[in-house]
Amino acid sequence: MSARQTVLVIYAVLKDAIGHFARDDGFAMASHVALSGLLAVFPLLIFIASLAAFFGMTGAADTVSELLFDAWPESVASPVVREVQNVLTVRRGDLLTFGAVAALWFSSNGVEALRTALNRAYRQHEHRSFVLLRLQSIALVLFGAGILLAYTFLVVLAPLGLEALTAYMPKVEAFLLSINVARFTLAGSLLVMGLFITHWLLPSGTRRFRDLWPGVLATLVMWIIAGSAFGAYLASFANYVSTYGGLAGIMTALIFLYICALVFILGGELNAAILRQRRYWQRQRDRREMTVPAEATPPSF
Repeated sequence: MSARQTVLVIYAVLKDAIGHFARDDGFAMASHVALSGLLAVFPLLIFIASLAAFFGMTGAADTVSELLFDAWPESVASPVVREVQNVLTVRRGDLLTFGAVAALWFSSNGVEALRTALNRAYRQHEHRSFVLLRLQSIALVLFGAGILLAYTFLVVLAPLGLEALTAYMPKVEAFLLSINVARFTLAGSLLVMGLFITHWLLPSGTRRFRDLWPGVLATLVMWIIAGSAFGAYLASFANYVSTYGGLAGIMTALIFLYICALVFILGGELNAAILRQRRYWQRQRDRREMTVPAEATPPSF
């Protein structure tokens, strides 16, 4: 494929993705995902607090909340983290209390919002049972809670273990740099793994790895750019306090989640557009292969 053809294909993919995003009510779906995600944050952290207490990991939920919002712009994350910590200071019972079960259910609503958005992006109609889908969402919340607790161990608790290990085995200190690199690389890969699982498992239909990675990579890049730009905007121009008063913190978080949801849905639309382009070029190749030149036609006897 020549450079001109490559540019034309990229243009066609982007035009297709953006066009379908508009026709799929992408902006409305982003609002749905953002609101559902914000409503799911508090129940998720309450459930993680109960899960951490069940395993004797005191204070892990506070650490998870800080890690969860660490990638957000500071002006967006600070009010939410403050409210989350206020919620988590309330003493709760063990894992099997009604509150923890209710928190698990409400957290799964955020997963269902992502499923609806991705089904639209990939042009899929949901035929699976409601019960099966809800059980899958709850299982993903449980899996995500476990991953976040593992993230807490890798990023926060592991240095304590490494320090103790160094005290007993000084020669290990030479390997600490590589251990730290591996630790943070693994922690950072959790987000990438979560995006792949979301695109592969939530929407109806089947997709391969090569069908998913362009949208996942684009989502990560756009998240970094959008988060940096929104943080700079808040620091330099925005004054939400004068507009929303006491709701400024929560409205800032909601707008940030709305931007993240737009990027997430665009990643799904990009994958779907690439799949349509692949099918188109495959049909073109099949037609060329089926066309046999007249001089190459074997004579009939």
